[in-house]
Amino acid sequence: MRIDLASAAGSEERPNEDWVSAAIPASGGGVLVALDGVTPPGGEDGCVHGVPWFAARLGGRLTELSGSRRDMPLDGILAESVRATADAHRDTCDLSHVRTPQATVVVVRWDEAYVEHLVLSDSVLLLQAPGGEVMAVLDDRLDRVPGEVRRSVAATDALRNAEGGFFTAAADPAVAARAVTGRTPRGQVRAVAALTDGASRWTDTFGVGDWAECLAVLRKEGAQGLIGRVRAIESDPSWPPARYKRHDDASAVYAEL
Repeated sequence: MRIDLASAAGSEERPNEDWVSAAIPASGGGVLVALDGVTPPGGEDGCVHGVPWFAARLGGRLTELSGSRRDMPLDGILAESVRATADAHRDTCDLSHVRTPQATVVVVRWDEAYVEHLVLSDSVLLLQAPGGEVMAVLDDRLDRVPGEVRRSVAATDALRNAEGGFFTAAADPAVAARAVTGRTPRGQVRAVAALTDGASRWTDTFGVGDWAECLAVLRKEGAQGLIGRVRAIESDPSWPPARYKRHDDASAVYAEL
């Protein structure tokens, strides 16, 4: 088994709001977790802690439970992790605020029988078959929101964790039921990768290569190699800037099973 991961802040002026982790439990198998903390627009969000604190709390809980509670499905683990994280700041923060700290989620867990996955919001999961074919598991609800709506803070807030909009892990455990989940027989998966959107833009924004080529970069150059390629494009004035941010927090975690 080979596991490789890396994360890079988008700006020296802001803390990295991503979280990536990997675990190899004593019981066997493995776990990958990737979170992309949602940067709030300027103004009040009801929390005294901030997004990096939230991502670390939620990511740590997801990693621990995914490795130690094989009896719990991943959506149940996400629900419990959201609940525990909310309880950690319920007494000090307004968790009802629409922009309370929140994050996208990817969790992958495998044992000798199955590879399980969960995806919530716009981070990306890649599954590679033994023959080399790559399948991207996506939650595309945010991408369905028109660009003119996303340019309005008020309009975006109205769709955040709401019917007809998009969903992220925030303070309500019920959001776990909105995640894209599934499982694949272990023998049908050779490698997996989780990417926050700062790293996945190599394919889905800049279109340098498809998902299979993206996974090939991860295999040959590692997570840091993929992030370095993204940063080179972002810094090249001949490329148009990515939407919203020229440089975003970028994280990737790759595992060969």
